[in-house]
Amino acid sequence: MPHVIVKAWPGKTEQQKQALADRIAADVMEVLGYGEDAVSVAFEEVSPGDWAAKVYQADIQQGPGRLYKKPGYTM
Repeated sequence: MPHVIVKAWPGKTEQQKQALADRIAADVMEVLGYGEDAVSVAFEEVSPGDWAAKVYQADIQQGPGRLYKKPGYTM
């Protein structure tokens, strides 16, 4: 039962959040082979002032083995 949490700065519209959640859910279902009833997506707003501590340090720097796409330019 995959549950995806998107953490982003505030300011996105409900329509943008819903569109992103729909696309993520569709990709999870396609790639991992789950049905619609098994996939959930949440959106968590994190202020720019809290981003370093609550997201970058906690989820990106401290997440070896869990992080499959690092921030930055990739080819």
